[in-house]
Amino acid sequence: MKKFLISLLALAIVLPTGAKTPKKVKEQPLLWPDGTAVPEWFLSAEVPAPESLGKLYNIRDFGAISDPNTKQTALIQGVIDKAAAEGGGVVVIPEGIYKTGALFFKQGTHLYMSRGAVLLGSEFIGDFPIIETRIEGEICKYFSALINIDHLDGFTLTGPGTIDGNGSPYWQAFRLRRQWNPQCTNKDEQRPRLVHVSHSQNVILADATLQNSPFWTCHIYKSDHVKVIGLRLFSPVAPIRSASADGVDLDACTNVLVKGCRITVNDDAVCFKGGKGPWADQDPVNGANENILVEEVFFDHTTGSCVTCGSECIQTRNIIVRNCTVEQGQTLLQLKMRPDTPQHYEYIRIENVKGSCAAVVSCAPWTQFFDLKGREDIPRSYGEHIVFKDLDLECRSFANVRRVDEQYTLNDITFDGVKVRTGRPEWERSAIDNLVVKDTYVNDIKQ
Repeated sequence: MKKFLISLLALAIVLPTGAKTPKKVKEQPLLWPDGTAVPEWFLSAEVPAPESLGKLYNIRDFGAISDPNTKQTALIQGVIDKAAAEGGGVVVIPEGIYKTGALFFKQGTHLYMSRGAVLLGSEFIGDFPIIETRIEGEICKYFSALINIDHLDGFTLTGPGTIDGNGSPYWQAFRLRRQWNPQCTNKDEQRPRLVHVSHSQNVILADATLQNSPFWTCHIYKSDHVKVIGLRLFSPVAPIRSASADGVDLDACTNVLVKGCRITVNDDAVCFKGGKGPWADQDPVNGANENILVEEVFFDHTTGSCVTCGSECIQTRNIIVRNCTVEQGQTLLQLKMRPDTPQHYEYIRIENVKGSCAAVVSCAPWTQFFDLKGREDIPRSYGEHIVFKDLDLECRSFANVRRVDEQYTLNDITFDGVKVRTGRPEWERSAIDNLVVKDTYVNDIKQ
């Protein structure tokens, strides 16, 4: 007994009260690829309840009926206008199918899609007024989107319902026009986008399904502090093949979080835009995409790339893509290099991605609709400070990169902890200056 008491006393001396629980290890702050701190704003994915945003305006209370054959654009727009006139509120789409043309939200208004609710887009292009808007890297007259958010501060689109662009007739018309004229651009066939956010801030798009867009699904231009959370974005490949129905297009935006989404589209899933043309970097309507965090996204059967620095992009900086899954997707990261546009893609980090795709990275000249517009030299472009870390992928090929000294330079690119199984393991290492390869295996062969 005496020995037992001595042992307890010794234990108390070694582990005094208050010192038995180990101290929590402080988490390292998340940093952008350029080493600056990621603000706490990016670490919250909280979605506000509709009741917290103001008075609820249920469109059925104003005479809306569930009928896929009856267009109710004027009625729904009237509810939006009434909410705005009365100091703001939430326009609620209840269970049912409500067909509509373009809707324009105003300051203080929000949209809530109830479970079982469907906003169905009109198949008639005349229901989408021509406005001055941003499309294909320029400001011009073009058709409005189904959901239009312009110069708003604090808009939310939330709820488990569906916004359906009714894209089938538009896709068929586009494919027919392409058969007649292979040089037909996206603008040559009249098609609305599904959701267009422009010149806005403090925007949340969450939880809804956005599907069957006639054109780009969610286009965000010149906007700041935007969260895209838990959306399901879908456009089909068969039996009818959709056309240019990108998932999320970020066009000259800053501070954007894309989190917990599932993107299944017949084109690029997350695409960076910002302008195009020989002097695009000098035009104030264009701009860079900066401080973008894409995480916990499921890229599912995308026929374009999962993440693309696109053919209308002039600059990206501080891009993180992490903790994602890709299933039968195309290239994980594609750098489209236009010979007629100065482009600078820098400080990009792709980490902890698993699944299957066409390739880890692709970079080559992109000459579709190439036009130097009288400029005699080819603008210089760059892809640099790009890191691929902790990837585990089945791929058709490892890296599709080409060296084109007269057009662009690839520099300071790192593969760290990358594991790939592929039938085409060969890649052009000489295409990259200052290449770093660490703990990277292709078909179990260390690179």
